[in-house]
Amino acid sequence: MIRIKARAPTGRAVLPTVWGAVAVGYKLGCPLAQQDGLGARIVTSAVFFAVGTGLIFHVRRALLRELRLARRVARAAQNVVLRPLPPRLDGIDVAAAQLSADRGASVGGDLYEAVATEHGVRVVMGDVRGHGLAALGTVAALLGSFREAAHDEPELGRVLRRLDRTLARHLRERARAEHPACGAAAPDNPVAEEFVTVLVLEIGRDGELRVLNCGHPWPYVVRGVRVEQLSCGDPLPPLGPFPLPAELEALSCGRLLPGESLVLFTDGAEDARDTHGRFFPLPAALRDAVSDQPVSPQTVLRTLFGALLHHTAGSPADDVALLVLRNGRGRGTVSCPGARGGDISGSAARACSAPAHPQPTRHR
Repeated sequence: MIRIKARAPTGRAVLPTVWGAVAVGYKLGCPLAQQDGLGARIVTSAVFFAVGTGLIFHVRRALLRELRLARRVARAAQNVVLRPLPPRLDGIDVAAAQLSADRGASVGGDLYEAVATEHGVRVVMGDVRGHGLAALGTVAALLGSFREAAHDEPELGRVLRRLDRTLARHLRERARAEHPACGAAAPDNPVAEEFVTVLVLEIGRDGELRVLNCGHPWPYVVRGVRVEQLSCGDPLPPLGPFPLPAELEALSCGRLLPGESLVLFTDGAEDARDTHGRFFPLPAALRDAVSDQPVSPQTVLRTLFGALLHHTAGSPADDVALLVLRNGRGRGTVSCPGARGGDISGSAARACSAPAHPQPTRHR
């Protein structure tokens, strides 16, 4: 629940009243205002114009102050939901960013998270139906569930089941809140049409990739200057409309060797169109980004976002999220007091390593 504390009127609130009183007093008490001559009318008009202009500027300043305050609160809330990732997790270099299709929002319907656990580095990338702030509640529910399940569950399949149960519970609560008996208006995205595509993967200590894919685009693997799409079989249906199968075992997709990168994305990247209706060539843009070696995940991220914004003329029609993971274990691990073997996650990672890469969120 959000509580709003009322504040007592300040001098800023009294000032418009004083200006109004000055204008009324001039009109009723000043002899010049009672005259019908041209000069008197000009003076009266000038007085009221000055008072009106002052009131307009005062209201404008007040609205700008409230807007800045609302944006600060929104940024703080959005950073809690989709928090910035540390630049390194258990030897894996990380760079991630979100591009929201809603003006003024840095979080939309896409979600991502990466945590270092005793089972390996576990990552989730997902896409909620719809975009913008309307999907923020579902994003928050799924990310909260993943952050707990990634540490608690030894099997990746059980992590996915936790996400599925969380989504079902969240949708039931939304259905009750949106019922006509509660007086709610018709929602833009009805619960019956809600679904989420999810990709959950695990990078073991030896670089082994284990993946569960529920209707999400397969990521790309960067090996030197070669770009290949990772595909380990047919994906499962998206979460929401269909139940998960009784037997749920993660697929083994080979190894991510030292120096190789994994690029995860949401469908807003590949579906982005230019003014002529042409789709964004993500593989080609990725090959251009890694053409000069060596290249860091931050450089790949900046290059891809720059190419995407250029392709869409700065106005993507859907939310876009990109996550780049590079196996940097051959270069050693980051040491941090209290962390064993360079395994950094959660608040310890953020306290130990400052975010050395930008989180390039752009708005229309």
